[in-house]
Amino acid sequence: MASDREDFTLCGPSHLTNLDWAIESHQRCVAACLVQGIYIVERDRQLQREGSQALASPWWDSFHFKLIRRLIDDADFSIFGAIYEFKPPQQDTTTITTVDSKAPRYVIAFRGTLTKPDSISRDLELDIHIIRNGLHRTSRFDIAMQAVRSMATSVGASNLWLTGHSMGAAMALLAGKTLAKTGVYVKSFLFNPPFVSPPIERISNERVRSGLRIAGSLVTAGLAFSRTLKQAQQPQQQQQQLQERNLSEDPLKALSLWLPDIHVNPGDHLCSEYIGFFEHRGNMEQLGYGAGIVERMAMQHSLGGLLMDAMGVSNAVDVQEPVHVIPSAKLIVNRTASEDYKEAHGIHQWWRDDQDLVSNIYLFK
Repeated sequence: MASDREDFTLCGPSHLTNLDWAIESHQRCVAACLVQGIYIVERDRQLQREGSQALASPWWDSFHFKLIRRLIDDADFSIFGAIYEFKPPQQDTTTITTVDSKAPRYVIAFRGTLTKPDSISRDLELDIHIIRNGLHRTSRFDIAMQAVRSMATSVGASNLWLTGHSMGAAMALLAGKTLAKTGVYVKSFLFNPPFVSPPIERISNERVRSGLRIAGSLVTAGLAFSRTLKQAQQPQQQQQQLQERNLSEDPLKALSLWLPDIHVNPGDHLCSEYIGFFEHRGNMEQLGYGAGIVERMAMQHSLGGLLMDAMGVSNAVDVQEPVHVIPSAKLIVNRTASEDYKEAHGIHQWWRDDQDLVSNIYLFK
């Protein structure tokens, strides 16, 4: 039995009867629906729903997209993403879509964790990799990154969107960051991306929250500085390689020009830390030059990775900036009260028209 939440006609954005690509809220609705299409196409596969029984296609057909390629995991063969092509009607006065230059030619979308027997084992394995800051070492990300890089090269970054939800948002974020470090910037819609951190944002006392974040930055920066001193004691050849890499790479500077749309809900502890993260960074900059340097160093390293490295159970890759760290972003916060965590984390909220959304742009200085 299919859930009503899988049926576009029952829970899709019924208010979107005259889509205008110049309106940001319309862009957000379509991006979220395309992600939902990935969830449903995988459910169609698992339940062997075909033909008139399949529920996925209205999630992209309704906006004149065509699914041109499925992205399939090489471990469990589940569909975790897809590439869509925008195929507007040529001369159709009844169409609900207003076509203009704001419409993407292609969209790559990634779903999050599916808690169903055919996919949960592999999905949970990927979730653990995110927690351990190791998503970049997984075969699923390799498949995703190859698709993103290939499309950005062949059609141009300006003609491409990235979008994803939950684990899929982490996938899209990491792919977008990887391209941004090379000077290629893709418009991205990230829904409920996981922020691996203690849920400090859920603490009601603002002074306690601020104190904990400052302490975390100081500890992380201190461990990073200690690790730098240890590297200075390495053989001369290794020191030279590290210096050349550090001189040729300034990830925060390159990333600062990329401005993804990050959508979070305060009731979702997996992503709500983005709210405090950007506020804290601004507070550190206001404290003065020295505090800004501390925060800059802390942003480029994983506290968990540094602790493991200090204990000799990690490697150089693990201590680099976590997936969730992004210097610049447009942060969209859904202030609407959620009934429970499931609603706060769900993809459905992002195409509804009755939500109280507040947005702020944070630019890295």
